[in-house]
Order: sequence, then C-alpha cells, then structure tokens
Amino acid sequence: MILATALAGVVFGIALAAPPGPMNAIIAEESVVRGWNAGFRAGLGAMLADVLFFLLALAGVVAVIDRYPVVRPVLYLVGGLLMCYFAIGATREARAATAFTDGSHASSKGFRKTFALSLTNPYQIGFWLTVGVGLLQSGTLDIFAHVPGVGAALEGALVVQTGSPALLAGFFGGIAVWIVVYPAALVSAGRRVDALAPVVAALSAVVLAGFGLVFLAVGALQVV
Repeated sequence: MILATALAGVVFGIALAAPPGPMNAIIAEESVVRGWNAGFRAGLGAMLADVLFFLLALAGVVAVIDRYPVVRPVLYLVGGLLMCYFAIGATREARAATAFTDGSHASSKGFRKTFALSLTNPYQIGFWLTVGVGLLQSGTLDIFAHVPGVGAALEGALVVQTGSPALLAGFFGGIAVWIVVYPAALVSAGRRVDALAPVVAALSAVVLAGFGLVFLAVGALQVV
C-alpha cells in the first residue's frame, strides 16, 4: 500500500510538472542554450517554490492569501509583467543562439526566473490552496482529475489516500524526475540538431509572452 501510494504520488508530480507552460518554457530555453545543468537549475527553482508553498500550507499561512481579494489580481499583474520581460530575453536568446552550446553561453539565470515566476503564479498558489491542502489532510484524492486538460476524462481512474508521507514524498519525487529527465531529453536532441536551440528559445518566448498577456488581461479584469 505504501509503495502504491508513493508511485501514485510520483505519477501525480510528473503529471502536474509536465504540461506546457511558463516554467517548462524557461527550462527548455535554458537546457538547449546552456546545457543540462542550467535546465536542471531552472527546474529546481520551480520545485523549491513548491516546497516553500508546501511548508506554508502545512503551517496554514497560504490560506491567508485567500482572505484578501486584492492579492490575486496583483499576483496576476506582477506574474504577467515578469513573463513578458522574460519573453524579451528568450527572444534575444533565439536570435543569438545558432546551435546547442552545452554551457558555453552566458551564465544562467533560470533558477531565479522560475523561482520568481512560481512565487507570483496564481495557478500554483491556487493549487496549494486547494489540492495541496488536500494532500496534507487525511482522506482521498482523485489523482488524475487534477491533470490540466484531460482531468475530466480521467476522473476516478486513480484514487489514493491523502495525508500520507509516502504520497507527499512520491509527489515531490515525481517533480524531481521531471526536472532531471526533461532537460536531459532536450540536451540530447540539441546535440543532434543544431537548429533546435534557436527554435526552442523562440517557442519559449512565444509561450512566455502568451501566458504573460493572459495574466495581465485577467489581472486587469479583476481590478476593474
């Protein structure tokens, strides 16, 4: 039972970390431009933010954010501005990167980027206000129901007991697996295809800009 719960946690962690988004865009950019170490550090920044939110949820501090309606639009606006700013940097990387450089490029800021974005990401905070709190309390959790995009179709496929240390360990273990394997796969592809680096950097810029504009729009609407 403990092993099954831990494996379920791993699946849950990977399922939440894997979908395309701002964090994976930065991890991808760092990986193909600066190498595996830079990509891994970028992933570590996002994971560290999750660990911080977990500790705050454990202490009951995260719930305070939900009591002040003004906090959410501010987070959307700040997060949107950061994403647009990082999109400009990714555009410059796309123009400068002619091939996979394996760390010979400029120093990496991926850790700081993903950590800052995670701390101002309303979706990530919302997760720890809802599902994250559920992970800490004794009960049950429908693992696949919370997977972005396909949750409705997979609802009820895997239900596990919550409040278990094995589930939490597996959850963060799944995220750790993703931030190791994902950059490694990109680096492997980048070594074979020189054109991959500028293409991935350009796509990262598009993803960051797209999410940034959406966040700014949502924040502005909530302010109004």
